[in-house]
Amino acid sequence: MTAPATSPAEILAIARRTLEIEARAVARLTASVDEAFLRAVQLLLDCQGRVVVTGMGKSGHIGGKIAATLASTGTPAFFMHPGEASHGDLGMIARGDVVLALSNSGESAEIAAILPLIKRRGARLIGMSGNPDSTLARESDVHLDARVDQEACPHNLAPTASTTAALALGDALAVATLAARGFSAEDFARTHPGGVLGRRLLIHVRDLMHDGEALPVVGESASLKEALLEMTRKGLGMTGVVDADGRLSGIFTDGDLRRLLDRDVDVRTAMIREVMKRNPRTIPQDVLAVEAARVMEEMRINGLLALDADGRLAGALNMHDLLKAGVV
Repeated sequence: MTAPATSPAEILAIARRTLEIEARAVARLTASVDEAFLRAVQLLLDCQGRVVVTGMGKSGHIGGKIAATLASTGTPAFFMHPGEASHGDLGMIARGDVVLALSNSGESAEIAAILPLIKRRGARLIGMSGNPDSTLARESDVHLDARVDQEACPHNLAPTASTTAALALGDALAVATLAARGFSAEDFARTHPGGVLGRRLLIHVRDLMHDGEALPVVGESASLKEALLEMTRKGLGMTGVVDADGRLSGIFTDGDLRRLLDRDVDVRTAMIREVMKRNPRTIPQDVLAVEAARVMEEMRINGLLALDADGRLAGALNMHDLLKAGVV
């Protein structure tokens, strides 16, 4: 039995050695990104069905992650366990699919057993292994070389550098394919609607703004007192002021009220048109809510009025609305 590492220095040295070995393994893969890689990307782009990723043991765990990455970046994919494939799960594969099979040795019995059946079902096969002379490499339509010089395991046994290399090569395949497909940040957000990016790229001002009866608005002929009552009822700390055609004339906010009080203006007799702020900063209702957040932060204001396509007042929102929606 190998003597255990006991000192902090030994433990740190082993950790650093592991990272160095795995970093070299990933760096070495740049030489593997060649014509075969381009053919693999083209197979994914041309796939009329789904990408079925399979692998046994640690390669299977890596395959599951690669399948998830492909699926979230515009290439429909799922993972199929090779052991279950021989017991019915081969039915998941159909003509027009592409199978991505992972095996460091290229000789995994469970993978080798299903290779002829994959071909029989009319699917194309991309193999990823560390052995270009393996059964998997020979049977594949395209083989991706993911070989490593050594494992990070001190016994050169446990899959470590090899699984890191396979994961990195799978990421490269997914990212290159999404770029070739023209997959955008907005597309990514649609597959991640519950995430931060989804909230930033899918939520528009119109989705968050207060409109209809909830919109604080008064006409130009209103008194300041009436405007203050409207602000109190709607609770947004501001009100829009519109002309007879519903077009925005100005805005009045809590901050404007404090400044009026400093000027000794009689709030009982003043008219809103005399004290409102004309030509206020507005935002179109159809832009992303994150743009509203940017404007508020840039101008150091807490609220914005939103206009429709005809330039009429359509809604209002404040920073609290953006925070509540998770946009900021």
